[in-house]
Amino acid sequence: MIAPLHLAGERLGLCPSGVALWPARRTLIAADLHLEKGSAFAARGAPIPPYDSRETIRRLSLALRRHDPARVILLGDSFHDRGAAARLPAEERAALARLLAPRETVWILGNHDPAPPEGLPGHAAERLEDGPFRFVHIADPQARPGEISGHYHPKATLLTRAGPITRPAFLADAKRLILPAFGAYAGGLDASDPALARLFPRGGRAFLIGAERLYSVPLSAGRRAAPSPAA
Repeated sequence: MIAPLHLAGERLGLCPSGVALWPARRTLIAADLHLEKGSAFAARGAPIPPYDSRETIRRLSLALRRHDPARVILLGDSFHDRGAAARLPAEERAALARLLAPRETVWILGNHDPAPPEGLPGHAAERLEDGPFRFVHIADPQARPGEISGHYHPKATLLTRAGPITRPAFLADAKRLILPAFGAYAGGLDASDPALARLFPRGGRAFLIGAERLYSVPLSAGRRAAPSPAA
């Protein structure tokens, strides 16, 4: 189920797949795919299967099929490093190109991928301004309301009767939205970490990703609150 979120006078939707939606512009937003992170680690001798790109693209395909956006905004770190786009296997590259070709695609540049990918649909930009929104990779503490970003791979941890549960999460307040990482091997930073807490000095809400719905808790009491369904 899609959880509604109002930001800067516009209605957004948060999806348990980890993407955000801007229905008025038929736009799907995802952050931090980190394609080819597995191959980067494998090259350094880490014994992990290098199949994360295949899984991330499969999940992106499901989200695009479900929501059928006219535009896709990828909020940076879509590739794990400067050479990741070139390492993307031919089958995965072709699948990604097929997914994005029918849609306007904007690659926001990140700290892991500061150069645009070659040979894939879309155009790259350091930031995108559209209506009340500013799409960037890394949040600016001084930004005006309407900032949408990624970078931090936020997650939140709750204490429940069954014990602590940690899940990727959207973080939001009246000023900004930070998306969870979409990549299969992305990892995460807890919402209580000072790097994230400073961006929400007056609190906000975390929307934890469940199997079929999101669960909303106050950021200011994230570890003590019991989750409630957000949609």
